[in-house]
Amino acid sequence: QVYIGDLPQDFLRITPTQQQQQIQLDAQAAQQLQYGGALGTVGRLSITVVQAKLAKNYGMTRMDPYCRVRLGYAVYETPTAHNGAKNPRWNKVIQCTVPPGVDSFYLEIFDERAFSMDDRIAWTHITVPDGLGEGRVVDEWYTLSGRQGDDKEGMINLIMSFSSVPASMMMQPQPVVLMPTVYQQGVGYVPITGVPAVYNPGMVPVGMPAPPAATPPQPPYSEEDLKSLQDMFPNIDAEVIRSVIEAQDGNKDTAINSLLQMTEEL
Repeated sequence: QVYIGDLPQDFLRITPTQQQQQIQLDAQAAQQLQYGGALGTVGRLSITVVQAKLAKNYGMTRMDPYCRVRLGYAVYETPTAHNGAKNPRWNKVIQCTVPPGVDSFYLEIFDERAFSMDDRIAWTHITVPDGLGEGRVVDEWYTLSGRQGDDKEGMINLIMSFSSVPASMMMQPQPVVLMPTVYQQGVGYVPITGVPAVYNPGMVPVGMPAPPAATPPQPPYSEEDLKSLQDMFPNIDAEVIRSVIEAQDGNKDTAINSLLQMTEEL
């Protein structure tokens, strides 16, 4: 076949199938979620998973519990408390990135199994406490649900603090247009006609010059107090000790009592 005159627009181009188009759109949607989630961060939530008091030991032997935290699209896990049974202790600090619009997280406790799937034994849905901001630490026990019933599977101790992204780093951008494309051999990625574009109007951090920041408030304790507690409790993570003394407003004696309670069963 011989063409005379201008070549048609689709000359030597392979028309993508519907399946190829859908695969490309799915890949772009996943990229948008990942990219938007990272750029749309509004703060960081620090969660110290201290310990749990469970209602029952499931299984033939002592349980090996671990925790799983789901916040937004991210999943975090603690190490396994081997032979923790009904009183597991983790003392694990988890740093969570908080995306816009997220004000709660799910926490689950699993029993690690060697020859079968891990068994979910308890769970809870926790709303981030109101007013949790710079310099404030919340140390609370939360009820757990499970096979025994709602709020009857025991309790878990969490220490939480929150640090926000400076307002000077946030602005409302113009909508970002993600044009659906498909790869064509010898041509590259070309727009798919007839498929609507995807808009991302989320918050985007930008590198704007920030005004001089105010001097951050001094912690209610000295570094000498912190080092002294670390020397007294060498088996407890330094970040956990810091969270405990902050939760006690710098009161060293009260912090020592709390740390002694945490180590009494270790």
